[in-house]
Amino acid sequence: MKGTGKINYVEIPSRDLEATKAFFASAFGWSFVDYGSEYVAIENAGLDGGFYKSDKVSSPESGSVLVVLYSSELEETLKRVTSSGGKVVQDIFNFPGGRRFHFTDPSGNEYAVWSEPDA
Repeated sequence: MKGTGKINYVEIPSRDLEATKAFFASAFGWSFVDYGSEYVAIENAGLDGGFYKSDKVSSPESGSVLVVLYSSELEETLKRVTSSGGKVVQDIFNFPGGRRFHFTDPSGNEYAVWSEPDA
């Protein structure tokens, strides 16, 4: 049962796969492998996953899981997110264990980015 029960793959909805790929490549340096016109696998993101074509949106407000990314340079990452077309929906704030901000991608899915308190 080695590895049984470990999170292995995450799939996220995307209204526009090309815009999603462009955003995450620019903001975070991710790369992608296309599997047809309605699915793209994520590479270089720290966890395997993919985006699937959908009109749905992932948001904690609607009960969805929140994908939280890490950054050792939180302010710089916030700038890259906004300059790449992301929208900050909660500016940098402190929480027990660190600091973080929340943003939406071009499809409207919400994510967070966190860092240590001093980073």
